Amino acid sequence: MARAPLTRAPRRTTVLRPLLPLLPLLATACSSPNAIVVGSKNFTESMLLGEIVAQQLERYDLPVERKLYLGGTFVCHEAIKAGQIDVYVEYTGTAHSAILALPATTDAALVRRAVDSTYAARWDLTWTEPLGFNNTFAMLIRGRDAQRLGVRTLSQAVRHARSWRPAFGYEFMEREDGYPGLLEAYGLTFAARPAVMDLGLTYRALAEGRADIIAGNSTDGQVAALDLFHLEDDRHYFPPYEAAPVVRQDVFTRFAAARAALAKLQGTITEEKMRQLNYQVDVAHRPAIEVAREFLAGVPR
Repeated sequence: MARAPLTRAPRRTTVLRPLLPLLPLLATACSSPNAIVVGSKNFTESMLLGEIVAQQLERYDLPVERKLYLGGTFVCHEAIKAGQIDVYVEYTGTAHSAILALPATTDAALVRRAVDSTYAARWDLTWTEPLGFNNTFAMLIRGRDAQRLGVRTLSQAVRHARSWRPAFGYEFMEREDGYPGLLEAYGLTFAARPAVMDLGLTYRALAEGRADIIAGNSTDGQVAALDLFHLEDDRHYFPPYEAAPVVRQDVFTRFAAARAALAKLQGTITEEKMRQLNYQVDVAHRPAIEVAREFLAGVPR
């Protein structure tokens, strides 16, 4: 969340539409009361986090059923509401802006309070503690350029950007918290209008010198694989997208150990660690089951 990296539909969908593939899923019977059903979205990071959650529950001798790689945000949200799955990892910014349709904000605490209270009151869903990383848009340049120019932040990059050729994905160009707001927040001016292309193509365009700056995902394994540099958003323009398991409240009644098991995952995955995990699956082509098992070996019970 394995996906074909960088060509997937981005996780931060702003418009939720009923999807025909969802109908068969919701038409089936609810998940078994004898197991915790773990779901995930249809990209590597989400699938990998789903496998980590599933194995963590199994470490506590809890019965688990996997329904990984279900679909996008809307599919997973409807599935957990309908009882088709019991837990999946969601991002606070996605829940806040896409599912709840609330205005974008950079206040992580405000976002968390909103999703906590609304999910509990409206759907009997509990947000457990964050896993430890924030996956938001990342303004990326080549690593060698960052070193040559001595830039680490977006503010420092402003004076160099006048000669840069940008390439951005479709979503970034259209989003409220994407391209237009970024220009205003930092006073950026580029050498030309951005080339607009699939997200996956922007990474390769940057690495091959056909673009000089792109908007990627901060935890993507390609960042390290292609020696790219993530410019710090020092004016805190981008909203928070903290990852955390969302759980049906009845799970904690049916399986008393589930709360303690998930609590142990709190703060265990840094942004750098998530990049490494994604790299292992997307670039090194290792099985997610194996990568998840190795990660959990370092998480105390």
